[in-house]
Amino acid sequence: MEKSNTRRSFIKKLTLGTTIVSSSPYLLSGAYNQKLTLDRSYSSETFSANDQINLALIGCGIQGIYDTNAALKITGVKLVAVCDLYTGRLDRAKELWGNDLFTSHDYRDLLERIDIDAVIVATPDHWHKKITIEAMESGKAVYCEKPMIKNFAEGHEIIKVYNKSESVCQIGSQGMSSLGNQKAKQLYEDGAIGEIVMLDFYDDRYSSEGAWQYPIPPDATPKTIDFDSFLGNAPKVPYDLKRFFRWRNYQDYGTGVPGDMFVHAFSSLNYILSSNGPERALSTGGLRYWKDGRDVPDINICLYDYPETKTHKAFNASMRVNFVAGSGGDGGFKLIGTEGAMEISSNSCKLIRPKKGIIPTNYSMIAFTENTQKRIAKSYNDKKIIKREVALNTGESLWEANADYKGNLYDHFYNFFQAIRGKGEIIQDPTFGLRAAGAALLANKSYFQNSSVNWNPETMILL
Repeated sequence: MEKSNTRRSFIKKLTLGTTIVSSSPYLLSGAYNQKLTLDRSYSSETFSANDQINLALIGCGIQGIYDTNAALKITGVKLVAVCDLYTGRLDRAKELWGNDLFTSHDYRDLLERIDIDAVIVATPDHWHKKITIEAMESGKAVYCEKPMIKNFAEGHEIIKVYNKSESVCQIGSQGMSSLGNQKAKQLYEDGAIGEIVMLDFYDDRYSSEGAWQYPIPPDATPKTIDFDSFLGNAPKVPYDLKRFFRWRNYQDYGTGVPGDMFVHAFSSLNYILSSNGPERALSTGGLRYWKDGRDVPDINICLYDYPETKTHKAFNASMRVNFVAGSGGDGGFKLIGTEGAMEISSNSCKLIRPKKGIIPTNYSMIAFTENTQKRIAKSYNDKKIIKREVALNTGESLWEANADYKGNLYDHFYNFFQAIRGKGEIIQDPTFGLRAAGAALLANKSYFQNSSVNWNPETMILL
């Protein structure tokens, strides 16, 4: 990080371009508490029927529906086809988006259609690589849900096809393009928190739904579900509705807590810091409560080491997910630096600049005589340990999105469609996607082999 990126340089920039919406006094004279607004403008173009982007959805499950609903809010986009292996979801697609949709159990039927410009790949993780590659090879733009890969080797295969085909391919981490991330990146580069020393990420859940124990519909039968196609290249097992509807609970199809949740944190972290990711991981956890046949832990904690680069010093990241959180559901993403901290969400960014304790207090002075205490205090005052400009610039600044903010998922799809039209660039291409997913999957590898693992964030290869 450049030496100019200090609290002093940040304070100068803050005072030049910020309007304080509301403030209240702190005990320390000159400290402040301010609330500010985040906003974003979008293109107001209109498109004719011939200029619209025809979209197809492959995998009409929970995330596929949320993705598609967000995509269809963007001007000039039309959904024309949906694929899923469960007939009930195809029926649901028509309820949501119209009876004129083309539907199929076979994704290849969609890739063969010349009227489809882009596809959303929202399938179980073990299908991401195959469908993403085939979609790019068929000339489609691809929005692939996170994690981009199920295992490390798959990423380089996707990148190779991406570079060769010159297709637009964006990986879908929902908070990636958010206003909160954008503000955090700006603040970090301005030196708002000094040098980063730690990331603290956690996500607590306390529900069966939050632990992926999704409901199984009563009409699910071998006649309405193509279970063999679902298995794909995974090991052959007997027909099992739990595996089909709760696939995240099984290593054969999903990537557990790290691939589902840590990957979001890595996407945001690497973006904010302009980083390529960590070089070492050490994971622990266990299956403590949801013993419903799953073979992945319901509590996962992982520590990561980030190396020093041109954009940040060496630091540590702590990531934790608890599906048995008796304290209730909650979560946080906090960047902690030498001069401050940022609490970041999709819709907000809170910057905290505390008063640093440098002058000794009664805690350490109690062991000295009264005379010695006075001499020590005088020596600190004479040295002017705390500069006035630093002491007077402490407090909190909270940036929040307007109530009419369209949301982080809208923003990510807006970037995707703008890139398809040649009017913008995506910020999470397959290389970025592999670095985020690869870092997350280190937690799985460490957990199951019960040891630390090393990774080269530049070459994206296990060491």
